[in-house]
Amino acid sequence: MSLKDQITEDMKTAMRAKDSERLGTIRLLLAALKQKEVDERVVLDDAAVVAIVDKLIKQRKDSIEAFQKAERKDLADKEAAELVVLQAYLPARLSAEEVAAEVKAIVTELGATGPGDMGKVMGAVKAKLAGKADMGQVSAAVKAALAG
Repeated sequence: MSLKDQITEDMKTAMRAKDSERLGTIRLLLAALKQKEVDERVVLDDAAVVAIVDKLIKQRKDSIEAFQKAERKDLADKEAAELVVLQAYLPARLSAEEVAAEVKAIVTELGATGPGDMGKVMGAVKAKLAGKADMGQVSAAVKAALAG
């Protein structure tokens, strides 16, 4: 079963259970998937679905931070609940050590030296670790690898 089919099944389950918060988040995700398919006239594969989920998670994290700064705990809690639902659709993430090891291997493979090669390294790392690691964490690991 594809990830998109799993999300649709989860929506039906949430409907039957009358779990309105989970249902709303899943509908939001399905709307984002449908929008991408319509805009680009493609059928999304699991990698594309994970990329969209990742994007929505980043938006939630940014929103939570903004709401906390504005002292709007009610809105931050709502975003946090959506974040939990969305994270269930991501594959297992790599640990910080695994990310650092992957980055080090790619830096060595590309022969990158210094911060000037950041773009080249990030391009290769994004291609290899997309959906498997938080890109903020990856970026920090690349900076550390190129600095050292």
